[in-house]
Amino acid sequence: MNYKVIYDGNCNLCVTLVQLLENLDGGQNFEYISMQDLEGLDRFGIATDDCEMGMILIDSQNLEKRWQGSDAAEEIGRILPAGEVFVAAYRAMPGMKWMGDRLYEQVRDNRYTLFGKRSTTYKSVYAVGCRAIENCDNPDLKSGS
Repeated sequence: MNYKVIYDGNCNLCVTLVQLLENLDGGQNFEYISMQDLEGLDRFGIATDDCEMGMILIDSQNLEKRWQGSDAAEEIGRILPAGEVFVAAYRAMPGMKWMGDRLYEQVRDNRYTLFGKRSTTYKSVYAVGCRAIENCDNPDLKSGS
């Protein structure tokens, strides 16, 4: 895994996007930590307050290299196969970066109102440190569901 994605495991939209990314990537480039996993955040020197500005992407090869919010979303898109072309086009269009940043902020700040809040925190099948289902502490995965 080359990158760690820190996401809101209680946000319906965030979880849906993580599940989409899990399916697209298949665990090749990304591992995931929910913002609710305080122990996991602590391993990377991240406090819960650090998560208020949105998702965080960390480069596993250089833990100091991080993106947050819409910048993290763009970097994830760039990393995906053929994504760099789309992200470059998006960034090249005048005003799109500014609009994308404002849209991200609105969705981030109103995500529970707009998309709802889960009753349980989602833990990814590609959670940090969860290399094999047998080693994962997610009981839903161990039962094969």
